[in-house]
Amino acid sequence: MNGTEEMPGQVGPLAGYVVVDLSRALAGPHAGMMLGDLGARVIKVEAPERGDESRGWGPPFVGPDDHQVSTYYLSCNRNKESVTADLKSEEGREFLTRLVRQADVLVENFRTGVLDRLGFTVERLHELNPGLVILSVTGFGHDGPEGGRAGYDQIAQGEAGLMSITGEPGSPTKVGVPIADLLAGMYGANGVLAALLERERTGRGRVVRTSLLASVVGVHAFQGTKWTVAGEIPAATGNHHASIAPYGLFRAADGALQVAVGSETQWRSFAGIVGLDPDDARFATNADRVSRRVELVDEIERAFSAGTRDHWLGLLEKAGIASGKVRGIDEVYEWEQTRLQGLLVDVEHPVLGRMQLPGPPLRFDDAQPRTHVAPPLLGEHNESVRAWLDGEGEGSHPERAG
Repeated sequence: MNGTEEMPGQVGPLAGYVVVDLSRALAGPHAGMMLGDLGARVIKVEAPERGDESRGWGPPFVGPDDHQVSTYYLSCNRNKESVTADLKSEEGREFLTRLVRQADVLVENFRTGVLDRLGFTVERLHELNPGLVILSVTGFGHDGPEGGRAGYDQIAQGEAGLMSITGEPGSPTKVGVPIADLLAGMYGANGVLAALLERERTGRGRVVRTSLLASVVGVHAFQGTKWTVAGEIPAATGNHHASIAPYGLFRAADGALQVAVGSETQWRSFAGIVGLDPDDARFATNADRVSRRVELVDEIERAFSAGTRDHWLGLLEKAGIASGKVRGIDEVYEWEQTRLQGLLVDVEHPVLGRMQLPGPPLRFDDAQPRTHVAPPLLGEHNESVRAWLDGEGEGSHPERAG
């Protein structure tokens, strides 16, 4: 760490670390935001004039007509500074060189070979800064026969099998958020933390690689082993669990509720609540219930149709059986439990003023409270970051030397 002046509110386990974020769209920016949430100083380097592509993704846009801001961009760039540089120019490459010398981490999600062509091969980056941890996020991996493919979330969801097991049978469905991008960002940030910990022992940085493909395959979980071990091809089961029953969405008299019966003990309690015989041979074991899921769902919904969601949720909670409503996004952010978990943060935006953003999902006991910083305007920190570099000089980190 180089003793840099911290951004307002920059506290946390990574306070004092510097991240140079060259990424755009969502996967890389999400990783950078996670590191910023943990206290790192994240300097986002963007192309002049247009910046990160996500600045133009919408609607919705908010703000005055002459300065519309994409809510998509706002979702993945809190706690960062923005500087602009044309990395195809000599001046831009020199600026990046200076940043790299002062950084702990570099995040990039260029297509394979782009950074090399700009003159920043891994070897060159480590010549400039032996302790630099480099996170590289690609669509389908940096090598292999399809390593150069462009990666977009929905394409990866389809190629990596996720759409085939999501939604109703016969209707491949994407997840409602760019889950491949988000998972790649999370895996990437996790890899960066491990590499920084390793650097404490070795003094050397390394390259951390992940991809949209890898991120989805990495969460196949029991659907993956269903094929690799049992030789069965997983299929979509709609709003019901593929391996546990009853576990899914059911209809009551006034709408939907969800129930998860995770053990035989819970099954016996649940069966009594809905008027079923827990020893009925059709449903005696979880395997029986899964194989007769359609029949079981019909029986449960027949019972649920006699009462409201709140009626059934009250009985289920009393019996210790996991259950819940299906909330809209607006309801989630109005829910007291969400707010009490710190999942909304207040920030001050230079154009939009005071606003709330979805907050970081991690909490640390006894940690000093921090002030979060709004996603930056394009080039908002051009002067301050360059002044910081001028003040720091070109020397390497003492901790990284050698």
